Amino acid sequence: MTEAKPGGEDFGRLSEPFRRELLAYCYRMLGSVDDAEEVVQEVYLEAWRAYGGFEGRSSLRTWLYRIATRACFKALEKSRRRPLPADLSAPETNLDTRLAARAPEIPWLQPIPDFLFTTAPADPAAVVVQRQTMRLALMGALQQLPPRQRAVLILREVLQWHSTEVAELLEMTTAAVNSALQRARAQVPFSQDALTEPAEPRQRALLDRYVTAFETADVDQLVAVLTEDARWEMPPIATWFEGRDTILAFLAGQMRTIGPAELVATSANGQPAFAVYARAHDGTRQPHALHVLTTTAEGVSSIVAFHGSALFPLFGL
Repeated sequence: MTEAKPGGEDFGRLSEPFRRELLAYCYRMLGSVDDAEEVVQEVYLEAWRAYGGFEGRSSLRTWLYRIATRACFKALEKSRRRPLPADLSAPETNLDTRLAARAPEIPWLQPIPDFLFTTAPADPAAVVVQRQTMRLALMGALQQLPPRQRAVLILREVLQWHSTEVAELLEMTTAAVNSALQRARAQVPFSQDALTEPAEPRQRALLDRYVTAFETADVDQLVAVLTEDARWEMPPIATWFEGRDTILAFLAGQMRTIGPAELVATSANGQPAFAVYARAHDGTRQPHALHVLTTTAEGVSSIVAFHGSALFPLFGL
């Protein structure tokens, strides 16, 4: 006789629709896809085991979020904040200075492939919100908040929960939730995070020029693409650059070293992204970096070039 499972078939059928949004929530909390996926697995295992005692005093969704929040707090007790290079130091201005050595010991912020968190809501405005609230810059800012403030901000601003609902989930008073939200907003102003993105034809033209510049090792091509105050980061290298002229001067040397590359389009954190492959001497292509771009009406304002091949399998590359 087969032993009955604690959760039964009902649990799987009713809980599975929430898996993707729980992964997005845990990623926002932890800044790591790997950690978020591990936590979500733990959440579903714990919920499956406890489902027999679920009394329905709250919705199943709220119950899962309560378990997920607890699991995220526990995970954050054992880990350090996940930064981007710009969170750690001032930009480098001396191009003669050697780049900092790779720092794999730092738990860097990880990008997330769009296909892991996107859904297809009927409301186009919801799609925009979904993308805007996953942006790398916002994820980096969230990681600087204490865990409880981080949870309050995500639940209130991203998921649009009421203060009373957040208070119940986090076992806080409504006044404490509102106070935590106010402090979090002072550090991570969501209303200012929304970018004025270029219209679709302008976006396509920008990205086409970006691809051409790197595939032909043409630094001059980048002049028409980058904004004057653009930022270039390269985790796990802590050195980073700010300003179009500084970036172009740096890339001139890098492109001579790497040579013509091949770019494959993808998307991360609701932003355009490219897998960059360098051509080896034998003609094969070698994974070099994953570029995540921030585009504005003025041009490409930020590139986070995640060096190495570690992220390529995550993106199906």
